[in-house]
Amino acid sequence: MAKVKYYYDSVNLAYRKIKIRKRRKVGFAVLFLLASAIFGFLSFIILLNTPYFDTPKDRLQAREIENLKLNYAILNKKMDQLDDVIEDIEDRDNNLYRVYFNTAAIPEEERKAGYSKINRYAALQGYNNSKLVINTTERVDALSKELAIQSKSLDEIVKLAKAKGKLLSAIPAIQPVKNENLKRMASGFGYRTDPFTKARKMHEGMDFTAKTGTPIYATGDGVVAQADNTASGYGNHIVIRHGYGYETLYGHLSKYNCRAGKSVKRGDIIGYVGSTGRSEAPHLHYEVHKNGKVVNPLNFYYGNISAVEYVAISKIANQENQSLD
Repeated sequence: MAKVKYYYDSVNLAYRKIKIRKRRKVGFAVLFLLASAIFGFLSFIILLNTPYFDTPKDRLQAREIENLKLNYAILNKKMDQLDDVIEDIEDRDNNLYRVYFNTAAIPEEERKAGYSKINRYAALQGYNNSKLVINTTERVDALSKELAIQSKSLDEIVKLAKAKGKLLSAIPAIQPVKNENLKRMASGFGYRTDPFTKARKMHEGMDFTAKTGTPIYATGDGVVAQADNTASGYGNHIVIRHGYGYETLYGHLSKYNCRAGKSVKRGDIIGYVGSTGRSEAPHLHYEVHKNGKVVNPLNFYYGNISAVEYVAISKIANQENQSLD
């Protein structure tokens, strides 16, 4: 039952009943409904912006965010594996490949060096998952840089390997006369008796006795620098420049099978045994020079003789007998 309201009439000195007009009642009802609608709308907006009320779109975005987080986690695990692989490659690069090719290792601080102080990731900041995204991006950038450095290092190793191959091919590594064509190894490197003066003097090569016309082989890759008889005592002789400081000389030839300026490979026939120049009998006088100094050729016969043959030749070469030139 609605409450009845009164007002005091001061003129008549009496309380009178307040009568509310119907129009006014309708106005109050409309005002109430309008206020309720506004309050309800504002409440709905507030609920939309709170975590307690999710729209289908919000739920879809939440699932996408969780999916992205999962993908980033998987990506980081894969990068952990890549880190292990790269560390293994870097270890082999520094401690195997570079050691073998006698070149300096790449310092760890160079491999792991960061970027400049400029904030490269400013555009990724300010989001809910910025830390995760920035951390992953930094790792990708670091791995990319390490891979670039390692790729450049391996390119260098390939060049060194090619150069090493050329060096190994250039080193005079075989006998200039085959064992089956030898009569004997007549004289070695060192002080020997001169066959003409009978004085003891330095013999700067090795003498291989063989029949006139026996093939003589280039002992390493190189370029023929001389094929003439201008050097005193050597008669017809050949000088091959192999590069890397190596030169070989072949003396007392009967004839040539090459000319100056010609490139030769190890094992090519460059001439034939003879007895020209200051020679007592048909033989090949063979010398090896390294950086302008004569060295013992016996140290270079690893390319075509066995250990037993090497020991036998070594015993003969070390005997202080008479040379043939």
